[in-house]
Amino acid sequence: MKLILRWSVTLGLLGSTLLGTLFGVNFVALALTPDQIKEKLDTVPVYLVTNDKGLPLSRAIDDKDGHKKGSVTGVYMSRKEAEDAVSQFKANPDPKVQSLVKTLQVSAVPLGVIYQQLKEAKNSQLIFAFKPVDKEIQAALDLLHQSGQKIDKFDRVPVFAVRFAPDKGYVPILGASDKQQFIPLFLSKQDADGLLTQVKPKFPNADIQVIDVDGVINTLQAAKSDDKNNDWLKQVVLIPSQESRDYIKTLPNKGASTGNVPSVRSK
Repeated sequence: MKLILRWSVTLGLLGSTLLGTLFGVNFVALALTPDQIKEKLDTVPVYLVTNDKGLPLSRAIDDKDGHKKGSVTGVYMSRKEAEDAVSQFKANPDPKVQSLVKTLQVSAVPLGVIYQQLKEAKNSQLIFAFKPVDKEIQAALDLLHQSGQKIDKFDRVPVFAVRFAPDKGYVPILGASDKQQFIPLFLSKQDADGLLTQVKPKFPNADIQVIDVDGVINTLQAAKSDDKNNDWLKQVVLIPSQESRDYIKTLPNKGASTGNVPSVRSK
């Protein structure tokens, strides 16, 4: 896998402009091109455990006859959790294990690269096992329980969207130039809380909806096409966690971007 780091993200305190014209808009069967979907996903860094050549650490999967049928690669949503995994590997005292893990490191790739790899895979042998952040999983479960859903576990990568009300559309934000509107989908419940706090005084029924990354991707690549609705869907942006935004700011090539994440300001 070619490891490419290309982001440019500067996010300040999240502000909002409440646009009544977007009331009633919900995720329905729309369609974006694979390149447009990849561009949106490229704004989110994910983390792989790799060797010094950038090749990801994978675990072989055997069929019932003991023949290799594929491999699983762990994809971490948190850089710290990926680094903790590397530390655990290196702490193993077995000399044979040490010889294998001594060069392990954490490498970041855009989520769009994972999406592209899966799209281009000729068979089902390529498997990525996403490892969501524990606190975000718990936050998702708490919200689902509050909404009356009886669910014991949430094993996907949660995404949080702020709505004007459960039966209304998603709250948009303005970019730094005030010339472009975005519909933010947050990878962090804390960020969604920040926007919800600003919306509540005017819209007391505003809430946070729990989605998941798979659901977002499926919506973006749905077969049905509608030009007007696609124009709205192009406004959707995935907002990485604060940890990932801090990491992105450290990148030397942050002036080059494959994505379009807004720099938003508080009203």
